[in-house]
Amino acid sequence: MIARLAGLPPVWLALFASAGAVLGRLVPLDLPAALRGLGLLLVAAGLALMLWAALTMWRARTTVMPGRRPEALVTAGPFRFSRNPIYLADVILLAGLMLALAAPAGLVTVPAFALLLQRRFILREEAVIAAAFGSAYDRYRMQVRRWI
Repeated sequence: MIARLAGLPPVWLALFASAGAVLGRLVPLDLPAALRGLGLLLVAAGLALMLWAALTMWRARTTVMPGRRPEALVTAGPFRFSRNPIYLADVILLAGLMLALAAPAGLVTVPAFALLLQRRFILREEAVIAAAFGSAYDRYRMQVRRWI
């Protein structure tokens, strides 16, 4: 059960958000109200990007579940700008949460979270996609960056 949960990026997002919130309380820093508002905008942007990417994948009739073999190489929608828009959305969402919660010290969790996503999920998924789609994926990978 724990291994299954560890395979879900939202679980990691919740863990990093919790750690960042705790860190923000342990190291309280003043945060202008405008930055809290920016945090809310980032949360909304992250959720919107996540939804856009998931809908694009759904329209292509492929999975959004990490570790599963995709049925299609998705290059439309947000995938024109990032090979990993859902993971990018997770990172944006985490940064936004730290600002919205007035926990700017928790922002140190953001690069660590991005690194975890890349090592635990993205690199494996890229290998699966490369095996499934070969030269089409190679061309796509040369045109679109991993993050942004």
